[in-house]
Amino acid sequence: MSGSFLKRISQWNALAIAAGVLLAFSMFLGGASRAHLLPLAAIELLALPVLGLALVRLVRTGVWKEHRFLLTLAALAMALPLIQLIPLPFGIWSSLPGRDQAVLALEIAGIAPSWLPLSLTPDRTWQAFLALLPPVAMLVAALTLDRVTVTRLVWGVLAFVILSIVLGTLQITLESRTFYPWATTNFGSLVGFFANRNHMATLCLVALPFAAAMAGSGLNSRDPEAGLRVWVGALIIGLILVALGAIRSRFGILAAGPGLVGVLLVAWVSSGRGRPTPLVMGLAAGAAVAIGIVALFALGPILDRFDTDVANEARFENWPIVARAAQDFLPLGSGLGSFDPVYRSYEPVETLRAAYVNQAHNDYLELWLETGWAGIALIIAAYVWWARRSWTAWRAGTHLERDLQRAASVALLLIGIHSAADYPMRTETIAVIFALCCAILDGAARPSRLPEPRRRRA
Repeated sequence: MSGSFLKRISQWNALAIAAGVLLAFSMFLGGASRAHLLPLAAIELLALPVLGLALVRLVRTGVWKEHRFLLTLAALAMALPLIQLIPLPFGIWSSLPGRDQAVLALEIAGIAPSWLPLSLTPDRTWQAFLALLPPVAMLVAALTLDRVTVTRLVWGVLAFVILSIVLGTLQITLESRTFYPWATTNFGSLVGFFANRNHMATLCLVALPFAAAMAGSGLNSRDPEAGLRVWVGALIIGLILVALGAIRSRFGILAAGPGLVGVLLVAWVSSGRGRPTPLVMGLAAGAAVAIGIVALFALGPILDRFDTDVANEARFENWPIVARAAQDFLPLGSGLGSFDPVYRSYEPVETLRAAYVNQAHNDYLELWLETGWAGIALIIAAYVWWARRSWTAWRAGTHLERDLQRAASVALLLIGIHSAADYPMRTETIAVIFALCCAILDGAARPSRLPEPRRRRA
């Protein structure tokens, strides 16, 4: 009996350590969406043992029964690229919608294949499957870990945000490529460990509700570390707000307002008070001061970023083209990873520019093109899951476990909003943090494992 117990403890420790290492690798090496095959391969290889350990623990503990819906969504997402790689007889493949140009190209080249996969770019579809391994591994692992370990992972994300802002400060003050981890990047901007400033803004916004949950949970708590949580959380919020101005991301600026509303709601509920306390008012005042500093020192550059007429922005002009291509490939899509060659075949000559379009800058449109109705059905199901779990989380009590679930619901919504105008989930950093948030929020499916905390009187 004791040997079996020690073996389980050892497996749990190994899984906790492996999940932490996977999160660290994903954050430090997964900040680019292209031209990073070696770092991506390292993250994917590390995800394999994490996924194996997590699946074993998931089955042995029976925890999977509490997370059937979310695990089903994850399994379907993993199965989709594999289904697109199944070979089809050429007669059936050539009759599928959207294959006319590909059939013509094969005829001109004198190639007569007997079998072809559904995807027009099977190599990229396989890469898409491999890129799903790290977030799925993090999801399954976090579902089986205890609250304390998951909380430590969240603290790790917050620490990474601070480190990214520090690195970004060096980037914009010293203006040296030495401090930029990626060759293709927004040089001169605060990008941290990312290649794209918009993705850095997403990371900052995702961290805001978790910092608010940490700060709010410390209000009126008897926990000896409550005061530390309040001040650290408040400092992180202020630092992020200032950083958003320095990043100069359109999305970061536009989403800061709704993000702050979510932050205040998370902090309010986490504090367990029905009326504002002095500390809550202090947090709000600190946020106002930070916004004032941003407006004072960064208003000019921010306005410069908004000078371009939105109606003339290339990404918005491209969306109707992507939608037309997606309709031609319905109901099955062109295959994950096939956006680039498919878009080039549809791009009108009059829209050609020196820079080529390698992403739709709208992940919903891009997934519609690449996966057809199956991908859209998965997205709708994911939002249904988010709505149900968020409703449960926001109606629950005020201990730290529920506070993190509410923060996760806000973070997931911010990522979902950004995905409508960019591609944050195509970086392993955001994808793995997204998966961690999903696991945290799905904890609302079961009753809390902790009693309500004792509160001090006002």
